[in-house]
Amino acid sequence: MDRPSVEPVRALGRPAWLPRWGSALEARERWTRWGLVLTLLIFGVVLSLASPRFLTPGNLINVVRQTSVNGIIAVGMTLVILTGGIDLSVGSILALTGVVAASLVTSGQAPPLAMFSALALGFALGALNGMAVAYLRIPPFIATLGMMTIARGLALSYTQGRPITGFPDAFRWLGAGWVGPFPVPVLVMALVFGFGGILLQFTVWGEHLLAIGNNPTAARAAGIPVARRLVLTYAMSGGLAALAGLILIGRLDSAPPTLGIGYEFDAIAAVVIGGTSLAGGEGWLGGTLIGALLIGMLNNGINLLNIPSFYEQVFKGGVIAIALLLHRLLRRE
Repeated sequence: MDRPSVEPVRALGRPAWLPRWGSALEARERWTRWGLVLTLLIFGVVLSLASPRFLTPGNLINVVRQTSVNGIIAVGMTLVILTGGIDLSVGSILALTGVVAASLVTSGQAPPLAMFSALALGFALGALNGMAVAYLRIPPFIATLGMMTIARGLALSYTQGRPITGFPDAFRWLGAGWVGPFPVPVLVMALVFGFGGILLQFTVWGEHLLAIGNNPTAARAAGIPVARRLVLTYAMSGGLAALAGLILIGRLDSAPPTLGIGYEFDAIAAVVIGGTSLAGGEGWLGGTLIGALLIGMLNNGINLLNIPSFYEQVFKGGVIAIALLLHRLLRRE
C-alpha cells in the first residue's frame, strides 16, 4: 500500500504567512493582531500616566531585559501548546539546570562547558517529557507536572536548599552583559523569537506542529512522525527553559534552588494573551512576544506603583483578565 500523502497536512496547519485574501479567517487574524498591539499601547499609556518614571529610557530597557526570561520560556511553551500540549515543568527545569551550571562553574569548570552542560540537561529533561507524552501516552498535564516535582526536588537536594553564588564575569555575561547599547538578554530573546518564527512559518516542521495540534490522528495518517515531533518539541521547551535560567542566574549572580517558581504560569499567560489556542493548532510567536511584554510591563508597573505584595497577585490576575477580555472582544468583532 502506498504511503499517504502529506498534502492534507497543509490544509490542517496552514502557515500564518500564506494569504487568505477576503476570507473571514483573514479578517479574524487581522483583528487579533491589531487588537494585541492596541492592548499593549493602551497599557503603556495607562502606566505612563500612573507613573512618570515608566517612560524613562532606563526603565524601558529594564522592562525589556526583565521580559527576556519569560519571553524565552514562552517561545518553548508556544511550540508545546501548538501541539495541543502543556509544559508545567519549565520553572523547575530552569532551577535545576541553573544550580547545576552554577555548581560546575564555581567548582572550577570553564563557563562555556558549564553553560553547555545546563543546556544539554534542559534538552534531556524536556525530551523525557516528550517521550512520556508521545510513547507512554501520558497526558501532557500529568507528565510535565511529575517532571515539575522531580526537577524541583532534585534542585533542592543537590544544593541542600542553599543558593550558589560568586560567579566569574564570563559566566554572568549572558545575563548581565551588554553589546553596545543593547543588553545581551534582549539580543538572545530576539534571536530565539527569530529562530522560532522561521521554524514555524517557513519549514515543514512548523506545518507538522500545527497539523498535530489540529488533529493528531489525521497527522499520523498523513505520514507525519508525530512521536518524534513531540519529543523534539518538548526537548526544545526544556532547552529554552535552561537558557532562560542561565540568563537569570547571571543577572542575579545567585542560583537558589527555589528559582523559577510560578514561571510556567507567566509563560502560559503570555502565550494565551498572544492568541495561541490552548486546544492547539493555532497561534503565532508575534502574539507571544506581545503577551510577554504585557506581563513584563505589568510586573514593572506593580513595582513602580508600590503595590503591596499581598495585593500583587490579585492585581496581576485582574489586569491579565482585562487584557484577555479586550483581546477577545476585538477578535470577535
